[in-house]
Amino acid sequence: MSQHSQTDVHSDIAYMKSLAEEGRHAPVMVGPILVAAALWFGGATAVQWLIALGRVPLSGWGIMGMWVGAGIGFAALLYVLIRKIDLKTGSQTKDNMAIGAAWSACGYTIFGFWLVLLAFGFSSHNWAMMSLMPSVVMIAYGAAWMIAGQIVRKGWMVLTGVVCFAGAVALGWFAFTHWIYLIYLLLLASVALLPGMYLMKLAARARG
Repeated sequence: MSQHSQTDVHSDIAYMKSLAEEGRHAPVMVGPILVAAALWFGGATAVQWLIALGRVPLSGWGIMGMWVGAGIGFAALLYVLIRKIDLKTGSQTKDNMAIGAAWSACGYTIFGFWLVLLAFGFSSHNWAMMSLMPSVVMIAYGAAWMIAGQIVRKGWMVLTGVVCFAGAVALGWFAFTHWIYLIYLLLLASVALLPGMYLMKLAARARG
């Protein structure tokens, strides 16, 4: 083997080792996305709760517009956040790529099921099934948290997934009462806002 070939082999091995080290120490980077989702959809849920209590005079297309607006606002912020995350060291590690894929699947699942319920509502003129949407969100969040927890071997993430599934059942139980919105707000804070802030703190500590 020539000296040049040996140098190339050693360079490749060093590069692979550096990738392994980066992957081992890279923080999970979905924190800002979770916080953004909690704030946008938590805000819309708070308004929906006030509507259910008769405090805000909004109905029909107004409510639909509010949720669509929250979705568009989140999507715009999501685009910016993803671009920022992609520029950070460690964003392209195997773990972060897999976790990102899990949360992307979560988002597509939620959006797809919303479209299904929307189609059902327009075709049947029965919008009661929309009350199950928060449960669907929690189930999707639970799956994403459990996958992320298994990827990085963090028990608290798996436990957060369990909380999501338990919350989905509670939301189903209270689906046709105004309590659903308060429960959903508490769940968003517990499984999105606070964990997202914690992940952001860990990421900042790793960079520091």
